[in-house]
Amino acid sequence: MPRNLVELSSLAAVEALRQDSIVVLPTGAIEHHGPHLPLSTDFLVAEESAKAAVELAAADGVNAWLLPGLAYTKSDEHHWAPGTVWLSWETLMQTIVEIGESIAQTPCTKLVFYNGHGGNVALLQVACRELRRRFGLQTFLIGGQMPANGGAKSGETESGLGIHGGHVETSVVLHLRPDLVDMSLAVRSVPEHLLDYDYVGFGKPVSFGWVSNDFAPSGVIGDPTTATAEFGRAHFENNVTQAAAALAEIARFSPAAPQKRIGFSAS
Repeated sequence: MPRNLVELSSLAAVEALRQDSIVVLPTGAIEHHGPHLPLSTDFLVAEESAKAAVELAAADGVNAWLLPGLAYTKSDEHHWAPGTVWLSWETLMQTIVEIGESIAQTPCTKLVFYNGHGGNVALLQVACRELRRRFGLQTFLIGGQMPANGGAKSGETESGLGIHGGHVETSVVLHLRPDLVDMSLAVRSVPEHLLDYDYVGFGKPVSFGWVSNDFAPSGVIGDPTTATAEFGRAHFENNVTQAAAALAEIARFSPAAPQKRIGFSAS
């Protein structure tokens, strides 16, 4: 049986979706990723990762189903670059709420966002709680770039600052769609001056608002010149394995503690 929910008929979907089912919605973006990567990078990675993770989890008995991904999302930090297509936060939030309401009309009680774009994270976290409160869905957010290689998310030449169009993303696209990558245009652009700050910065206690050309005209934040398809394959497969394991855990997750039975001994 296909794991793509929309490939089922309505009747088959009614039979397939149960209370223990998990529906997975990939969320990506259509946005500038430097001169060397396609606009579809985040959407491509989110969809391919979610598809592989659902198939792997289903092979282990998890009742997981995949929805078509959301390509247009909250990516206006790249508004300055031609080709970027984004939705306002209000439009995206309303879209997600209405998708959640649709899922809530089925027997399924668990909805997972498999996200491949950092700009969506804050909004999806708010949406998860909104859907929980309004429709009673159990909601979850899986990041598309789960830790690999001991937790490192950046390449060796990125000083931990490879967050956009750098070593990891370029490597993964080289693995998935090498025909879409032009390594002759790859440029290193690492904002190393941010290392001088103790509190403000990426992954530091104080976050800050930014757009991608704040750091360099290329819009790249990282070093794609070191990317390889081999690293991309290992990273992708590691992410998929972890995401499938996460789906298995989500299948048995309950926010409420198990009820303890109180027994009475016979007198």
